[in-house]
Amino acid sequence: MPNLQPYANPNYFLILGAALIPLVIGLLNGKRWHVYETLVSLLFLILIFDGDKVHQGIALIGYVLFEGALIWGYTVYRQKHNNTWLFDLAVILAIMPLVIVKFVSFLNSGSNSILGFLGISYLTFKSVGMIMETRDGSIKKFEPWLFLQFMLFFPTISSGPIDRYRRFKKDYLKVPDRDHYLDLLGKAVHNFMLGFVYKFMLGYLFGTVLLPKVAHLAMASRGGFLDISWGLVGYMYVYSMYLFFDFAGYSLFAVATSYVMGVETPINFNKPFASPNIKEFWNRWHMTLSFWFRDYIYMRLVFFLMKHKITKNKVLIANLGYLTLFLLMGFWHGLTWYYIVYGLFHAIWIILTDVWLRFKKKHKDHIISNRWTNYLAIFATFNTVCLSFLIFSGFLDRLWFH
Repeated sequence: MPNLQPYANPNYFLILGAALIPLVIGLLNGKRWHVYETLVSLLFLILIFDGDKVHQGIALIGYVLFEGALIWGYTVYRQKHNNTWLFDLAVILAIMPLVIVKFVSFLNSGSNSILGFLGISYLTFKSVGMIMETRDGSIKKFEPWLFLQFMLFFPTISSGPIDRYRRFKKDYLKVPDRDHYLDLLGKAVHNFMLGFVYKFMLGYLFGTVLLPKVAHLAMASRGGFLDISWGLVGYMYVYSMYLFFDFAGYSLFAVATSYVMGVETPINFNKPFASPNIKEFWNRWHMTLSFWFRDYIYMRLVFFLMKHKITKNKVLIANLGYLTLFLLMGFWHGLTWYYIVYGLFHAIWIILTDVWLRFKKKHKDHIISNRWTNYLAIFATFNTVCLSFLIFSGFLDRLWFH
C-alpha cells in the first residue's frame, strides 16, 4: 500500500470518503458498527505508517502496549491505594518515551529516535490525562478495548485535537439520534470545505508561494543581531498566516472526519486573531492543547502551592503557574532556545496582561473602553502573537547564527 499522510493529498480524501460511506449509512439508520470502525482505523493506520514509516508503526505498537500496561497497572493500584509518590512515578513513566524522543532529537541534531513516531506527543497527552483522571477517581477501571479505540482514533492521531477519555467514551458508545447526526454531517461538510480553503489554498499561498520569497529577502538584507528589515517583518506576518491556516485546516479535517464517525471531537481554533488580549488568545488558539495544559498542569500546580502554603500571595502563585506552564510548553515543542524563549515570551506577556486587567478593573471609571479601544487591543494582540510566532519559527536562529 502507498504511504499516505493524514489529509495531505487527494488520494487520502478519496479513500477516506469511500471508507466512511458505510459508517454514515449505519449511523443514519441508528446503528454503530464498531467492528467496521476498527477495520477502518487499522486501514488508515497502515496507510499512515506504511512504506518508509514502518519503523514508526512498530514504535507506535510498542508505545501503546507500554502505556496500556502502565495505565492498567495504576488503575488496579488506585482501586485500593492513593500514594502520591506512585502517582508521580506513573506520570513520569508515561512521559518518559516522549522525553527520550525529544532528547535524542536534540543530541543528534534533529535525528529521530527509534522510539519516535508521528503523533507521540498527542498520545502522551492522552495517556497522562488518563492517569491523572484515574488518580482523581473519574476513571474507575481500565477497559482495554476502549483504551485502544481512544488512543488509535485515526482522525486525530497525528496532530490532535486532543480529546479526553471520558468524553470520547461517551460518544463512542452511543448512537446519536438521526436529527443530531444530520446536524453533525452538516457541520462536517462545512468543516471539510473550510479546511480545503485554509490548508490547500491559503496555507499553500502563504507557506509555499510567499514564505520562501520573504525568507530570501530577509536573508539577503540581514545585518547584525537584532537588525530588522522589511523582509524579516514580512516573514513574521507570512509565517504567522501560514501556521494558522495550515494547522487550522488540518484541525478542521480531523474534526469533520470525527463528526462523520459520530464522535464530537472538540474544535481547536475559534477566531484566535480576534482576541483582545493574550489570555483570550490562548482560549481560542490550539484550544485542546491550551486547555490540557491549563487543567492538568496549571490548575494542579496552583492547587499544590496553595495546599502546601508555599506563599499566601495569590498573584505570585498565578505567575509561577504561568511561568511553569509556558516553559513546559516550550520544552515540549523542542529543546532549542527559540522554543524556550517562545514559552517565556508568552508567560511574561500573560503576567503583564494580568497586571493591566487588574489595574483596568480598579480604575474602570477613568479608563476609556469602547469598540475602538477593543479594536486597538485586538490589533496589538495580533502583532504580539505574530512576533511570538517569528520566535517560534526558528527563522531568527538561521538569520542570526548561521
